[in-house]
Amino acid sequence: MKILHLSDTHCQQNKINIPSDIDIIIHSGDFSNKKDSLRNEKEALAFIDWFSSLDIKYKVLVAGNHDTSIQARLITPEQIENRGIIYLESASVKIEGLLVWGSPYTPLYGEWAFMAEEDRLALIWETIPDDADIVITHGPPLGMLDLTFDSIINDTPHYRLCGSKSLADRMDKIQPTLHCFGHIHNSQKGTGVFNAGTRLKAGSKTIYSNGSCSTDGLWGEITSHGNIIEITI
Repeated sequence: MKILHLSDTHCQQNKINIPSDIDIIIHSGDFSNKKDSLRNEKEALAFIDWFSSLDIKYKVLVAGNHDTSIQARLITPEQIENRGIIYLESASVKIEGLLVWGSPYTPLYGEWAFMAEEDRLALIWETIPDDADIVITHGPPLGMLDLTFDSIINDTPHYRLCGSKSLADRMDKIQPTLHCFGHIHNSQKGTGVFNAGTRLKAGSKTIYSNGSCSTDGLWGEITSHGNIIEITI
């Protein structure tokens, strides 16, 4: 099964190169930009038009913190699913024998969509089935492709890991075949941060994929065309 994982396209979806031999395309959120949900709706609908038009059998979508019109239900899950898209909001679906679970939630940071305190996040992650094959979250687990530029102090750039600790604990416990996320991009600030791509974790069978297609400081550009992962059913 060949999977294309995208995330954080931020209204630049038309610039993405889509291979012709993909079985499942996964987008793990932030397909739109504007915080105001009314302005966001137009962006999100343009993305949904594009995503639904792709000649790929299975199209799986999870929202992100920028997708405010989805949280406000200006666009409903039913509208998305009526376009031939599998939309997951802390829910699961079976695809060709694979159990796929997805959720848009991330740790609190500002006043955006689908955010929660870590104790509430832990309750959400506990609903991930123990036998999930693919987990899709908008944000990363702590310590996996989640390094972000924080500040410059005395001319020295400082960084921090900003993924969810409880999500990392849950992934360590159930070890799905694939964990897809985004939210934390590459960054041109400071000395540069590179999160897009895939990584393995010692002692785990899980492939971790940060599918972010954007880079902080280079808005309006596509700096990655996502990750291709092949898994055996």
